[in-house]
Amino acid sequence: MNTQNQRIQVVDAIRGFSLLGILIANMLIFQYGIMGKDEMDFYSVSAFDKGVHTFLKIAVEGSFMPIFAFLFGYSLIKMKESLEAKGLKPKRNLARRYILLIILGALHSTFLWEGDILLSYGIMGFFLLMFMNRKKKTLVIWGIILLILTSFMGLGMKEPVPLEDETRMAEYVKDTYAVYGSGTYEEIKYHRNNVDPLGLPDYIYLIMFIIMPFVTAPLFLFGMYAAKNQEFHDVKNKSKFYFKYGIMITILGLLMKGGVYLFPDLGWLGMLNMLGANILSLGYICLFASIYSLMHNSLLFKAFESVGKLSLSNYLLQTVICTTIFYSYGFGLFGKLGVLYGVLLSLFIYGCQLIMSYWYLKIFKTGPVEKLMRICTYLTLSGRPKVKKQPDETYVRIV
Repeated sequence: MNTQNQRIQVVDAIRGFSLLGILIANMLIFQYGIMGKDEMDFYSVSAFDKGVHTFLKIAVEGSFMPIFAFLFGYSLIKMKESLEAKGLKPKRNLARRYILLIILGALHSTFLWEGDILLSYGIMGFFLLMFMNRKKKTLVIWGIILLILTSFMGLGMKEPVPLEDETRMAEYVKDTYAVYGSGTYEEIKYHRNNVDPLGLPDYIYLIMFIIMPFVTAPLFLFGMYAAKNQEFHDVKNKSKFYFKYGIMITILGLLMKGGVYLFPDLGWLGMLNMLGANILSLGYICLFASIYSLMHNSLLFKAFESVGKLSLSNYLLQTVICTTIFYSYGFGLFGKLGVLYGVLLSLFIYGCQLIMSYWYLKIFKTGPVEKLMRICTYLTLSGRPKVKKQPDETYVRIV
């Protein structure tokens, strides 16, 4: 297999795999709400479901979204190289792409679901443009600095919650259960967009909005570094390297995330939990790349690639499917299914997406949302850029 083609495929496959973990983590939000997912006592779940919930908090939640972030940064650099090879201006084209992401994210979060990531990714895209032409060393240094600094946010993870805030949160979770389980679409939308569970003043939210890019930046920057360092160009020959370090990093990440649950009285372990979430995501990336090098011709991994190529469409489709299942204007199962059955439902939905994506790409070249992104990026109805000069022979289309 051509190593350039293999590089493209492994990145698509990792992106497709990350959508499985993202769906499993998001299923907690679909089932219990963005605040209720951490208030399991309200829903009187079984001891077994509580165990599954803890497992998800350690092995899944917070460690698959960073994979998506890593690949976002990776793709930014590859798109930059592609645009330059065509004689186009990267910042101008990428800015249009990120504006559309912001618009899609705003619509997604306003009208469908509070767990949207597209809006923040669009904002992050503009932040990352400042690093687009920086050296590899600069990307790594900034990534490590921000990774360490943001990990301090976990220090208060196990601090006692004031009674007033605890009461407010209990009321919010109770109202969410009632509205999402039996309210109208308009009532659900109003609750999602207007009811504040934290009761914070507006300036606090403004500060949070400003610092958000710095909090989520490390994995984006590491992805940009990986692209500039030509990682995944030849996963077959680097398989042992990826496997060795993947095992080490994965175990380290699991230990760091699990410590806060094994020793809940040690508040400083919350910092390791935040740091471990990102480290675990890097371990998953390495392990998947290693396994892919051995099984890239299998039907399953071809399906992973297909899901990854249609990642935006599949991500939004997951929202449509799950809100229909759990919200009152659909089947009304909000808060009723249970954590384990939620995981099984995630596997079923994702399995359907594997099959659908594989066969879809047998007929069409790109997904509907991906097509829209290309049209807005290049300002052409065909979704193809107007080439101003002949690209270099080594150029490979990745978008």
